[in-house]
Amino acid sequence: MTAFMEKMRYISTRGGMPPKTFSEILLSGLSPDGGLAMPETYPQITAVELASWRNLNYQSLAYEIMSRFIDDIPASDLRGIIDRTYTIDAFGSEEITPLKTLEPGFHILGLSNGPTLAFKDIAMQFLGNLFEYTLAKTGQELNILGATSGDTGSSAEYAMRGKHGIRVFMLSPLGKMSRFQTAQMFSLQDENIYNLAIRGVFDDCQDIVKAVSNDHAFKLDHHIGTVNSINWARIVAQIVYYFKGYFAATSANHEQVSFAVPSGNFGNICAGHVARMMGLPIKHLILATNENDVLDEFFRTGLYRPRTTKETQHTSSPSMDISKASNFERFIFDLTGRDSAKVKVLWQAVDKGNAFDLTATPLWEKVKAFGLISGTSNHTGRIATIRRIYQKYNVLVDPHTADGLTVGLAYRELDIPLICLETALPAKFAESITEAIGHEPSRPAGFENLEDMPQRFVVKEADVNVIKAFIAERTTSV
Repeated sequence: MTAFMEKMRYISTRGGMPPKTFSEILLSGLSPDGGLAMPETYPQITAVELASWRNLNYQSLAYEIMSRFIDDIPASDLRGIIDRTYTIDAFGSEEITPLKTLEPGFHILGLSNGPTLAFKDIAMQFLGNLFEYTLAKTGQELNILGATSGDTGSSAEYAMRGKHGIRVFMLSPLGKMSRFQTAQMFSLQDENIYNLAIRGVFDDCQDIVKAVSNDHAFKLDHHIGTVNSINWARIVAQIVYYFKGYFAATSANHEQVSFAVPSGNFGNICAGHVARMMGLPIKHLILATNENDVLDEFFRTGLYRPRTTKETQHTSSPSMDISKASNFERFIFDLTGRDSAKVKVLWQAVDKGNAFDLTATPLWEKVKAFGLISGTSNHTGRIATIRRIYQKYNVLVDPHTADGLTVGLAYRELDIPLICLETALPAKFAESITEAIGHEPSRPAGFENLEDMPQRFVVKEADVNVIKAFIAERTTSV
C-alpha cells in the first residue's frame, strides 16, 4: 500500500490528542492539549509524481497536493471546492500565482492578486468555501475568533462575509495597522463580521485567541473556531504555491531553488518547510524578519526568546510585528524528531513568558539539515530595497516583500534560482511607498476611496474575559 492510499490522521505537537481526521481538526483551532495539529507523517512525492505535476494548472496541482492531506472529503467535492476558490475572477489570472522574473534566476512569486491584495487570500478563500461546505453537511454554526497584525483579518473577513452559519470576531491591535489595512477591515458592514480593536499589540490579540481556544467548555459551548495560521488547512493551501513557484522557475526537476519568505508568525514559511519535507527540491528557505527579530535570533543563535508587549516594535512592515510565532512549534516538533514530550516542556516555558535555548543541545546541530537560514531588515533597508527594485526593474513591492528581498539577496547563490514570496500589493502601504519613490502607488479598481468609507468597529481592552463576554452576547450557546 502506498503512502497516498493510507489514511491521513492528525496528532498534536504536544502528544495529548488521539489521531483525528482532517475534518475533525478543521474547525477546532488549537488541539485540546494546547498544541497544534500535525499530520502523522508527511506524504512523500516521488520523482514520477513530481514530473507529472510540472505542467498542471493551479487547480489540478492544488487537488493533487491537498488530496494527500484531505482524504475524508469525497474527491469530487474537494475538486469542486478548489475549482470554486481558484478562479480568474477572484485572482485576476489563470495562473493564480504568476511568477514575475526580474532577471534570470531572480523572481517574485505573485501571491497578492486576490480580493484583499495579500497572500493570505490564497488560503483564506479556500478556507471560506471549505467551512461553508463542512457546516452545510453538519447543520452547525461556526464562530470564528481570529487575531490579525494586518492582512489575515481582511482576508478572513472577505472570505467569510455573507457565509451561512458563520460569524467572524477579529481582534486587531488598535492603531498598529496601515490606514489601508484598517479601512479594508473596518469598512465592512456585513452583520456576521465583528471587528474588535484591542488596546495593545498583535501578541496580546493572539494570546486572547489562544486563551479562548484553551477554554474547552466555552469553545464547545459557543462553537469557536479559528482561521489564524494555527489552522492546518491554511498551511495545506499554502504548500501548493511552493510547488507552483518551483515549476515556474525551473525547467527540470533535478534543479534546486531557494525561497525568501517574509515571516512573522512562521505560517507561510512553515508551508515551505512541509513542501521541502514532502520532497520538493528546495535548497534553502530564507526567513526574513523585520525589527521584531525573534525568529532570526533563533536561527542565528539557537535562542528562542519571545518578546513582551512593551518590547514589540511598531514598524513600517506591520504585518510582521509579531514576537510569538505560533507556527514555530510545528517546526520544533519536526526538529525534535516529533518528540511531543520535549515540545510540551519547551512550550510550557514559552507559555509562561520564558525562553528556551537549544545551542548546547544536539538539536541545534540538526537545524542546518532543514535548510532554514535567516536574516533581518529594518526601515532604512526596506525603503532602500523598494527604491532599488523600482529603479532597476520598474517593479514596485510592498514593505514586507522588501524585507524578503533584502534578506534573500544577501543569501543569493548565482547558480540557485531565488524566489521571493510576495506578501501584499504596495497599494496597502502608501506612506512607505511614497517615502521610497516620491509618489503614492496606484490602486486597483474599487479601492480608490477606501479610507473615506464608514467604519464599523469597537475598541476593547486586552482582556480575555471582556472578549468572551462580547462573543457570548452575540452567539447562541449549545
